[in-house]
Amino acid sequence: MRINLTKKDIINSLHMQLGFSKKICENLLEDFLTILLDELIIKKKVKIPKFGTFLIRHKNSRVGRNPKTLEKKIISDRNVILFKASKDLKSYININD
Repeated sequence: MRINLTKKDIINSLHMQLGFSKKICENLLEDFLTILLDELIIKKKVKIPKFGTFLIRHKNSRVGRNPKTLEKKIISDRNVILFKASKDLKSYININD
């Protein structure tokens, strides 16, 4: 079973922990995500200490194939976002198994 963490869940958690109104918590979250995305677009790399690093990597176009029909198609070039977890995050996850 997969459980998704939604923005609403994060806003409620911030509201409970910080005591700010839900509107202020929503603005905090939106501002954080905006800053993260803007910096990622400008610098191509954002490192959050003790959490991880977000990177933008360019992928060239290539020939792909539908495994069901074996039809070949060109997959266009594009930028993708990668996330590399920090050592602290990895050790935290492995300690709490």
